[in-house]
Amino acid sequence: MSSPLTFHWFLPTYGDSRHLVGGGHGVSVHSASSARPATLAYLGQIARSAEQLGFVGALTPTGAWCEDAWLSTAMLTEVTERLKFLVAFRPGLLSPTLGAQMAATFQRHSGGRLLLNVVTGGESQEQRAYGDFLDKNARYARTDEFLHVVRELWRGQRVDFTGEHVQVEGAQLQRTPDPVPQVYFGGSSPAAGDVAAKHADVYLTWGEPPAQVAEKIAWVRKLAAEQGRSPRFGIRLHVISRDTAEQAWAEARRLLDALDPETIERVQSGLGRSESEGQKRMLALHGGSTSDLEIYPNLWAGVGLVRGGAGTALVGSHAEIAERIEEYHAVGIDEFVLSGHPHLEEAYWFGEGVLPILARKGLWQHPAGVEQDAPSVPFAPAASS
Repeated sequence: MSSPLTFHWFLPTYGDSRHLVGGGHGVSVHSASSARPATLAYLGQIARSAEQLGFVGALTPTGAWCEDAWLSTAMLTEVTERLKFLVAFRPGLLSPTLGAQMAATFQRHSGGRLLLNVVTGGESQEQRAYGDFLDKNARYARTDEFLHVVRELWRGQRVDFTGEHVQVEGAQLQRTPDPVPQVYFGGSSPAAGDVAAKHADVYLTWGEPPAQVAEKIAWVRKLAAEQGRSPRFGIRLHVISRDTAEQAWAEARRLLDALDPETIERVQSGLGRSESEGQKRMLALHGGSTSDLEIYPNLWAGVGLVRGGAGTALVGSHAEIAERIEEYHAVGIDEFVLSGHPHLEEAYWFGEGVLPILARKGLWQHPAGVEQDAPSVPFAPAASS
């Protein structure tokens, strides 16, 4: 059976809640209710559940709003066996030699379970807090140089390199990583496209409607072809999947009803100052309004009212969510990085509800070879299942 689709989950290293947890892209973390602290015990629960359900990896964010991704995931390798960790990191905050060495060490000690999500950094204010005073375009140029050096080191080369932003002399790893970590990369600006074309193994986009996603894929695919490369494509989405569509939309309404207008206005004001092209595209999907949030069938923009970065969710019955995933796959998406509120429970809703449907269609199989039964939906009308 062919299994073209890969699914990853998410580790909320800023805390979790039964309500939307906002933050990121220059705005502080807040929750509409008391959050579950991001303890290793709780994150370990999520990681083990994701592994059991059939997710390949788990994305861990980076920034001042959350715990450090490298340290958190390194600790979580001890409580998991197969799950990979998609570690987000910012190239400007460490040397390429150190970054390459850290990745190699992680691979050895985890048994090859590191994936890297390279985040150039879209907010100058936050970058300056870390001692980085380059502007946005210069940050992308530095990312290009950084990844060039890292790739050479991973190949076992001795590197002497003098660029505009990166300089190393006599750099070499004593032991190269095996396997070499896959590099995930996103960005919607022209500078981001150039870097993705040269270095991304997987280009990630946030959850826009399929037609817009198809345009971004075509854009990056063309740029990469000019470099002689052919990356895969992934999408970052939240998800609310239930036995029936009515139940899923009721949950979306519950999350929305818990948001007060002052919080939405404050967060939208902060996100409106973002330098990120992707963030601007997210804001354009809802315009800060709580009306007309279903911007495409089963695609809800409510998360982006209080959260920076990925701001859309797939909402619907398990069958409807599976249909939307097939639609995204048809335009070129092979990897899905998903999350939900709260992350532990939503992993089970999706893993036990949607993945068996995709398995039955031959679009997915459990990475550990575990058979998945089709979901049982007691008392559900056939049209809503």
